[in-house]
Amino acid sequence: MQTVIKIDRENSDFLVFVQHGWTDDNKDISRLARALTSPSTVAIAPSLGKLRTWWTIEPLIQQVEQIATATIKKYPAKPIRIIGHSMGGLIWLEVLHRHPEWWQKVDSLVLLGSPIGGSDISRIIDPLNIGIGIARDLGENRRWLAEKIARNIPTLAIASDLGNGSDGLVPVGATKFVHSQFICLPDITHAALKCHPSLVSIIKNFWSNPQLLTSPAEDLATKLIGRLQSTPGMTDAHWGDFAFGQVYLSFANGITLHIWKNLLGVDYVFVADKNDKCLYAGYVGWLHAHDLRKTLAEIEAQIDFF
Repeated sequence: MQTVIKIDRENSDFLVFVQHGWTDDNKDISRLARALTSPSTVAIAPSLGKLRTWWTIEPLIQQVEQIATATIKKYPAKPIRIIGHSMGGLIWLEVLHRHPEWWQKVDSLVLLGSPIGGSDISRIIDPLNIGIGIARDLGENRRWLAEKIARNIPTLAIASDLGNGSDGLVPVGATKFVHSQFICLPDITHAALKCHPSLVSIIKNFWSNPQLLTSPAEDLATKLIGRLQSTPGMTDAHWGDFAFGQVYLSFANGITLHIWKNLLGVDYVFVADKNDKCLYAGYVGWLHAHDLRKTLAEIEAQIDFF
């Protein structure tokens, strides 16, 4: 089932695909599409079925791919805009990965609260990656894929922070990746992020001048966070446990790296600025504790580089 929000075949300037996420339908994100588009815009909002979003992501990717293929074939000259909320953003990353021939037609990609680095809750549900429902699919780290696409398609990632580095479901850190523009909004829940009124002006402003970030700025904190995220098994987390961390390394500009092992033996790592504000939190389980120790040793040995 899909919702076609308005079709004027003669005057429509864009194809706009909007995709809902896990355990959801297309009603709310269709409202966002209506607020963003003119009556002449072709806006497609597939509804994937709430129950079907619990099992596995591959049939959902195939459904969106089939709808997109048919629509693009019907309107071959129209440029494309894409908006995905949460899992909807992951689905579109996979679809675009399968169709690089579409990239030159895509004007922009907007991701709303999408766990690009992998859902921490999903990894808790399926820590051994054995395939418990859709948890394995949502827990997958697609940062490499998002960065590859963002090098070729102007991309905006929007997150929200309820005060502890999370929108209540997805950590802010999991939504961030190199080559995308990034905006973090305050006090919007994950569910509300798919249709919040404040999104309209932000997305319209991005649409007015979408640009590629081919050479993103890399300050010390960004380099350090990127190195930590490359550790096998690293899961981006909220910042609620930052107070438990102990300073492990201090850098010349005031950036600090903190570590903490909780009662279950899970190793956490935090990055803070000179004012002791947490910039990043992540953790590894038992299987990857050695990998984290290796990363920390490498960072310490290269501290002058950072």
